[in-house]
Amino acid sequence: MRSKLALVVALYFMSTLAFSQSAPQQVSVGVVAAERKPIAKSLDFVGRIEAIDRVEIKARVTGYLEAVEFKEGDLVQAGASLYKIEKGLFQAAVGEAAGALDRSKAAKVLSEVQLQRAEELYERNVGSAVARDQARAADEQAKGTILIDQANLDTAKINLSYTDIVAPVTGKIGRTNVTKGNVVSPESGPLTIIVSQDPMYVTFPVSQREFLRLQQTGQQLDVTQLKASLRFADLSKYDQEGTVNFVDVTVNRTTDTVLVRASFPNPKGALVDGQLVHVSIKAGKPVEKVVIPQSALIADQQGTYVFVVDEGKAAIRRVRTGGESGGTNIVIEEGLSGGEQVIVDGLQSVRPGTAVIATPTPQLQDRS
Repeated sequence: MRSKLALVVALYFMSTLAFSQSAPQQVSVGVVAAERKPIAKSLDFVGRIEAIDRVEIKARVTGYLEAVEFKEGDLVQAGASLYKIEKGLFQAAVGEAAGALDRSKAAKVLSEVQLQRAEELYERNVGSAVARDQARAADEQAKGTILIDQANLDTAKINLSYTDIVAPVTGKIGRTNVTKGNVVSPESGPLTIIVSQDPMYVTFPVSQREFLRLQQTGQQLDVTQLKASLRFADLSKYDQEGTVNFVDVTVNRTTDTVLVRASFPNPKGALVDGQLVHVSIKAGKPVEKVVIPQSALIADQQGTYVFVVDEGKAAIRRVRTGGESGGTNIVIEEGLSGGEQVIVDGLQSVRPGTAVIATPTPQLQDRS
């Protein structure tokens, strides 16, 4: 009886072991559905942000700096006071010029009277022609002196106005290079700098080959019809779309490129003068393409492939990739038709034919 029981137990364990050995081990993987999306053809460049207005603030007269009236880095409005130069000497110059003008006007009144008297005497044959001509010349000279003194007064007033240095444009102001108490002059160099903020320009070089690619799309090269988008150094997308508004009229002979400029709204101040960015120019109408996450791609000696779930097992699909879509997705030109469950997580445990348990993975937001 005991021998029969032992035999039954042995047979049970042997059958259990054989079943566990024959049953395939399943691997848990994360999958994303290959999507079909309208993708616009685009050309990518590296560009630099440029402020539309970039003004160096300089002193236009020599004088003692009495005050610095702005906070470095602030947004200043056109006409806002920035620096004040001591006014005393310039007010005195205005007064001196005004006095000289009054004196020359008085001299003009006297010269007119003398000219009138000389002409009357000459008409009555009492005075000489020489005296009349001398009186006429003196009157004209007095007229010229008034013009000179008026110009000197205007110059003195202009110089006085230069003692109040104001912002010529609206924009963000940099740090001040000169502090209160120093003597400034036109030779002092820039006191500070102001850069406008909204909108901003982006300039980027375009090669002749890329111009030809754009022409091959069949689109007319009307710069006002070309739309542009930006990505920052971390590949995050700028949330405003720009428009190309200028193509240079000459080709750089050293690089064989043409400088192109686009204008972008900058309401939040995210674009900074001098910043390096990635520029994409949309060319042609959108075409429906298959898009998958870049993390699904695997490369070997034969090329690029992905794993898909086919009837509960992992299967290889060889693919040909296009350009990026967003910063996280890639366009698939060949190899996928859309709808396939592409494995993106757990790839290190997957081999062709491996039984898998597929779990949908939230796809990263496409930033295209």
